[in-house]
Amino acid sequence: MNRLRHLLGPGLLALAFAVSPALAHPPIAAEQAAASFEQDRKDILAMAGNFKVKFDMQESTRWDGAYTPLDRKISGGNEIVRVIEDSGRKIVLQHILVMEHEGKTFVIKHWRQDWEYEPAKVLVYADRNLWTWEEVPEKMRTGRWSQTVWQVDDSPRYGGWGQFETQGGVRRWRSNWTWRPLARRDAVRNPVYDRYLSINRHQVSPDGWIHWQDNSKMGPKSGKLTPIVQEYVLNSYTKASDFNAKPGDDYWAATRDYWTPIRAEWDRIAVAKGAIIIKEEAETGTVIAGRLLELADEIVAGKTTTAKALAEAKKLMDANTKVLGN
Repeated sequence: MNRLRHLLGPGLLALAFAVSPALAHPPIAAEQAAASFEQDRKDILAMAGNFKVKFDMQESTRWDGAYTPLDRKISGGNEIVRVIEDSGRKIVLQHILVMEHEGKTFVIKHWRQDWEYEPAKVLVYADRNLWTWEEVPEKMRTGRWSQTVWQVDDSPRYGGWGQFETQGGVRRWRSNWTWRPLARRDAVRNPVYDRYLSINRHQVSPDGWIHWQDNSKMGPKSGKLTPIVQEYVLNSYTKASDFNAKPGDDYWAATRDYWTPIRAEWDRIAVAKGAIIIKEEAETGTVIAGRLLELADEIVAGKTTTAKALAEAKKLMDANTKVLGN
């Protein structure tokens, strides 16, 4: 606790506890959990496939009178989502963008989401450059799933836990309140806010699925974190068959033996060093993300071997991460 107090400072630490899960949802009975487990898995696995994606972002309500909200922004593209691990109680989904521009196809390794059933702890964003372990209250584990989201270089982005529930006839997974680092769209502008406090929802539809985010954009003011503006993000994944997914699958086939050990190395660092402490970078997420992605591209192009790329990547990961408390 003293280490965390030192890293976060009194203002952020107080706010961190203030937004800790308040057990708004009651514990789930074991019988109810067992009855919904297979449907939970079905809903998670339904997020795999080929999709047209629409990213719809809107800053709406300002909480700081001096701030002017940004105009609504809509973008999109083609994205494939593949199940790269399924052990029953853990499901891992890899997102890969497959973009076309002026007759050329570009493949971009995108985010990853890990789902774990009844976890004891989750790796969460705690402060600038810092991801720490957060325990899930024991009585809130039964029947619940954590979702951990990872960046393009497989370093952590944010984590949370929550439950599948049906309200008004719509079934969705809803997270607890989670801290998140700025997305690239914001980070490159160097705004007055420097992180998000969010609730995250995933809902399957007949056409695909949606990822719905409710983000309070927070920034330091007078020595404490202060809400600046509210943002609503709706990412819609619509099933599609009118684009060629093969380049994305070919990329993954060529690089999965590189990225699989990279994932394992991030996991090792998080445990061995007690956290993941690495400098954030606006353009790519972390200071080493650009090089880790380049190494994967070099494997695809035949410019290096998987073994050589991994050796360099692991050195970068170890050299650029710190031990908690040091």
